[in-house]
Amino acid sequence: MHDIRYFEEHTEEAKKNLVRRRPELAMQVDEVLKINHRRKELIRIVESYRAEIKSTSMEIGNLKKAKQDATELMNKVAAIKANVENDEKKLEEILEEQKKLLSMIPNIIDNEVPNGQDDGHNQEIRKWGTPRQFSFTPKDHVDLGQNLKMLDFEKAAEIAGSRFVVYKKHLAKLERALINYMLEKLIAAGYEEIIPPYIVNANTLYGTGQLPKFEDDLFRLEGRPWYLIPTAEVPVTNLKCNELFAGNELPFKYASYTPCFRSEAGSYGKDTKGLIRLHQFNKVEMVQITKAEDSTIAHQAMIDMACSVLEDLKLPYRAVLLCSGDIGFSARKCVDLEVWLPGQNKYREISSISNCWDFQARRAQIRYRGEGGKPEFAHTLNGSCLAVGRTLVAILENYQNADGSITIPEVLRPFMGGMEFIQGTPAKN
Repeated sequence: MHDIRYFEEHTEEAKKNLVRRRPELAMQVDEVLKINHRRKELIRIVESYRAEIKSTSMEIGNLKKAKQDATELMNKVAAIKANVENDEKKLEEILEEQKKLLSMIPNIIDNEVPNGQDDGHNQEIRKWGTPRQFSFTPKDHVDLGQNLKMLDFEKAAEIAGSRFVVYKKHLAKLERALINYMLEKLIAAGYEEIIPPYIVNANTLYGTGQLPKFEDDLFRLEGRPWYLIPTAEVPVTNLKCNELFAGNELPFKYASYTPCFRSEAGSYGKDTKGLIRLHQFNKVEMVQITKAEDSTIAHQAMIDMACSVLEDLKLPYRAVLLCSGDIGFSARKCVDLEVWLPGQNKYREISSISNCWDFQARRAQIRYRGEGGKPEFAHTLNGSCLAVGRTLVAILENYQNADGSITIPEVLRPFMGGMEFIQGTPAKN
C-alpha cells in the first residue's frame, strides 16, 4: 500500500518509477490523485457546512434567549445537516474507491533494479558450481521418479486432478529430509520456527498484497471467507499485523515449513509435466520484519542463507536480480536463485527473496517506535529457503547415476538414516 502523500509530493518521480514496470501505471497514479482531489474538496465542503451549522446554532440560541422565533434558522440547520449526511456517505465511497485503487498499484522499485520487460532482462549477479558432465544421457526428474516407482502423477490425477503428485517411499522421505535440514539450518541461524494456519482470511491476504489483485491465483473455500495459503509468507508476515512494538524488539526472524496452494490461473501450458508447477507443493519460508534502516542488510543475509543451502547440497546455481518487468507486485527489490537442471539443460527458479520495504507493513499495519518514540512502519522481507519440491527435482537430476540410482547428498544422509543411494533401474544411453 502507498501513502497518498507520496504520490502528491513526488508525482512525476512515482510515475517514472512505476512506468518501469508497466506504462499504464502512470494513468493509475493520475486516477488516484484525481480521486484524492475530489476527497479533499468534499472534506472542505463538509467542514464549511459544519462551520455554518455551528454559527447558525449560536444564532438560534441567541434568538431563543431573546424569546424570538428561530424556526427558519432551525429548518436551515436541518437542511444543512442532511447535506452533511449525504456528503459524508459520498466521502466514505470516495475513500473506499481510493483505497481500492491504491491497493492495485505495485510497490515502488529500487534504483538498482534493471529495466526490462521479462525474465530475459534479469541481471546475473552470482554464479556457483559447474554443471556435471554425464557419461550417459541424463533423464529428467519425471522419468527418474517414475522409474523408481516413487513419483505417481497418474494416481494423483485420479485422486485430485492434474498438477498433483503422490510421493512414495524414499522420495517421500527425501522430501521430509530436505524440510528438516532447512529448518535446522535456519533455527541454528537464529530464526524462530513457526507452524501457522494453512487457511487465512481476506484481510491477511490483503496485508501481504495477494488481494485484491491476484484472487484468481488463489484457492478459496466455497461458502467460507477463507483461502488456502499460497505461501507461508502470508500468515507469518501477518503475525505482527495491527501491532505497534518497541524498536529494540526488532528484527523478528521466522522460519516456516508449509504446504502451499496455487491455482496457477495464468500459467496454463507452462510446466504441466512434473513437479515444477504444481497446485500443491512444499516450501520452507524465511520471513524477517526489521527496522527501515536494517532491511538492506537483512535482504543480503537471506540471499546468502538460501545460497548456502544450495552450496551445502552441491547444486550448481546462479543468482539473478529481477528486472522491472519481472519483479513481484509487493517487492521493491528481488533476487531469484536458479538451480541447474540437467534434464532440462537450463537453470530454473528455486528461490525468490524479496525486500518489500514498508509496502506490506502499511497494508498490514505493522509498526514500531523509532527515534523519539514516533511510530514508523517496519520493513518486511520474505523468501524461500528453497522450494522443497524443486530442490528434490534438482537432486534427482544432478545426482542420478547410470544404473538408475540416485546418490543422496552427504548433508542429507543424517536425515535419511544414513542412506547413501536410492536404488533404481539402469539408464538407457
